[in-house]
Amino acid sequence: MHPDDQKAILAIALHAAIADGSKDEREREEIRRMAESLAPDSATIDLRMLVQDVMLKRVSLDDAAAALKDDNLRLYAYEMALCVCEADGRTTDSERAFLDRLKSALGTGNDQARAIEQAVEPFVPAEAAAAPRPVAATSLQPGASPAVNEAEVDRSILNYALLNGALELLPQSWASMAIIPLQIKMVYGIGQAHGVSLDQGHIKEFIAAAGVGMTSQYLEQFGRKLLGGLLGKAAGKTMGKIGGAATGMAFSFATTYALGQLAKRYYGGGRVMNTAMLRDTFQGLLGPAKQMQTQYLPQIRQKAATLDAGQVLAMVRGQ
Repeated sequence: MHPDDQKAILAIALHAAIADGSKDEREREEIRRMAESLAPDSATIDLRMLVQDVMLKRVSLDDAAAALKDDNLRLYAYEMALCVCEADGRTTDSERAFLDRLKSALGTGNDQARAIEQAVEPFVPAEAAAAPRPVAATSLQPGASPAVNEAEVDRSILNYALLNGALELLPQSWASMAIIPLQIKMVYGIGQAHGVSLDQGHIKEFIAAAGVGMTSQYLEQFGRKLLGGLLGKAAGKTMGKIGGAATGMAFSFATTYALGQLAKRYYGGGRVMNTAMLRDTFQGLLGPAKQMQTQYLPQIRQKAATLDAGQVLAMVRGQ
């Protein structure tokens, strides 16, 4: 893909990430960090400057849409923007208004847009049934944990990490959309193993407190695929190939593994970590997890070769 097309699609995805006016500075900082992490993958796009240009409105949505001349790329841009808006499991009124604006700017027909929305919808993380609870030491009471099979919990964490690493190596959009729901399921299982009943709102707050922004995490996955040349439906044909070195090292393995180990410490330790400690501990776990992903890359690639949408959807739904 031409670098100008990559830049335009990334700009549209960034506009989608900030379309919700309620996003706070922490989430915006995560987007900036995402650009820093992706910068080495692109020798032709100044991602740091692109983030700044979008946030300061020097690159408008209409400008980015007009730069895409190919119909398949326009549909791909809408799909990516939709996925970014849906990454946290809810689409606000401002995000819906943004998507309507984007459809108009791209010249995307309603039937085409609905087809994309129906393909993405099954993998969107469901909104919490109860209101989110803050993950602060003052609001979560320490409690004794039951006897826990630590080896079994570790096996579960590794299996989720391998699966999410494999999903990142697939070009299809549904693959990346499934990563966050599976991380939520993993944390739920770890809490349950320690005798803690969790709702999705609490889990999302826990993940955010660790410094793993859902929107920025999806942006990062999407950016690696885009810069690595994995276009899925944008290529105008069915893509089944597994990403190679150009897509990075399946970074979702490391994120998922570190998140699982953090949850194990947090719920196993009586939930006494405050937000700063959660974030610092996660960063300390992330380094060794990134080293592990090199060791497990052959298994990640092997798993990626066997996955299809039906299997992944069944895992997300717990079937």
